[in-house]
Amino acid sequence: MASNPFEVIEERLVIIENLIIDLKNQPPKVEQKEEMQQLLTVDELAHLLHLSKPTIYSNYSKGLLPGGCKQGKRLYFDKKIIISWIKSGRKLSNAEIEQQAEAYLSNSKRKGYHGK
Repeated sequence: MASNPFEVIEERLVIIENLIIDLKNQPPKVEQKEEMQQLLTVDELAHLLHLSKPTIYSNYSKGLLPGGCKQGKRLYFDKKIIISWIKSGRKLSNAEIEQQAEAYLSNSKRKGYHGK
């Protein structure tokens, strides 16, 4: 059978303490740093796109810039999305826009909406 239950608890606490100390001493994960590096501020995006800050804000408010995320008073952009948007470099055709609209309407949660 088991020895004194208090000794068992103490042994387990020592193991848990050692694990916590090991976790504290580990360097932060690289993924977290990379995620933070993937977010661009308005200044960084303006430099990347060679546009002025007011143009960035204007295009974002018009929905012309993808990947934007507002956090309080600050605006951030996902670098991967911006780069892929630049590489795509084309506007959607009418057929593609209609296809997206149909997909949106078919997935719409509004009941009784028939599009007319």
